[in-house]
Amino acid sequence: MTWTEIKLGDAIHVKHGFAFKGQFFADSGTHVVLTPGNFNEGGGFRLRPGKDRFYSGDVPEEYVLKEDDLVVAMTEQGPGLLGSSALIPESGRYLHNQRLGLVQIRDDTVLDKIFLYYLFNTRSVREQISGSATGTKVRHTAPERIYRVTASVPSNVEEQRKIGQILFSYDNLIANNRRRIYLLERAARLLYEEWFVHLRFPGHDHITITDGVPEMWERKTVPEIIEINPQVDTPKYIPIRYIPMAGLSTSGMTIDLTYSETRTKSTSVRFRNGDTLLARITPCLENGKTGFVNFLRDDEVACGSTEFIVLRGRSVSSYFTYCLARTYNFRQTAIKSMIGSSGRQRVQPSCFDDFMVATPCHSIREEFDETSSFFSRKLPDLHRHAHLRPFSS
Repeated sequence: MTWTEIKLGDAIHVKHGFAFKGQFFADSGTHVVLTPGNFNEGGGFRLRPGKDRFYSGDVPEEYVLKEDDLVVAMTEQGPGLLGSSALIPESGRYLHNQRLGLVQIRDDTVLDKIFLYYLFNTRSVREQISGSATGTKVRHTAPERIYRVTASVPSNVEEQRKIGQILFSYDNLIANNRRRIYLLERAARLLYEEWFVHLRFPGHDHITITDGVPEMWERKTVPEIIEINPQVDTPKYIPIRYIPMAGLSTSGMTIDLTYSETRTKSTSVRFRNGDTLLARITPCLENGKTGFVNFLRDDEVACGSTEFIVLRGRSVSSYFTYCLARTYNFRQTAIKSMIGSSGRQRVQPSCFDDFMVATPCHSIREEFDETSSFFSRKLPDLHRHAHLRPFSS
């Protein structure tokens, strides 16, 4: 296979979206107004139930997107979204908004569309788009800047098509495994809420509850049951996996290793399997970024963004710790402690010093861990199949 370097502007055209009028935005309807928020940071389309806006006004037909249309985020609505691309899943439902670019291939002897979708989401292309962006608080790109991006591609478009289909198959496998992870995670979190928030644990009918604490349970502070930013020693100058903030999902525990890299020297926070990573900056914490580390070897240590708070169970299990970090009261305590400038506020880890947790007795803790053991047994294999595409650099 031979590769050649091209300039994107020689093969594509990027069409600006339509400025849909805010007075016609609605909470329901037949057409969804897409924004950069409908893109995953690593690429790909996503819906946002409860957050997506619909349009009740007249819709220009040429701005109604079709299935498999390729669109690119031209505004950095959130960290890592600038330049992210997505394929539209359905015709006639989604609107081409002004902050998005519709990518049209002018010369299909140079580029295949599915291959181009994955090409947009490689680190090389995204860095070029980010490097040429303008703006301070909110950064933007433009078609002319995208046209200047260069990339190496297979000279034969048929080879591009084969690569694209292979990657598409990987994505289907990844999506299936992430759905399974989501269901397992949801089951564990519902179990946690039922037992430890609503206090409907096994045998609760026969237990006296005083001031929200069942008999034989104890009210403890978070630092008594969980280590916050525990020290992890690693030899200097030894290669170590690094996870940036972009690796954390807003909707679940899976950590996206597409963004990982290897470092030989880092002052970043360190963690190991079973740790929970909690974002401590705006807007990442408000958006729900929390990850569970379950992809390392048993003896492996990794490092990550200095904007992570690392949580590790002392007298409670790793899954109890993760579920606690996902609860509303825990997150609100973190959010209320934020200080700093309005655009970059940070959680103060000391905010958990006085956060009280009704800690179950040993038998209930054991039963919770045993009941959710199906979760811990299945997750490692699912995580291994829910991360890296083979085409990410």
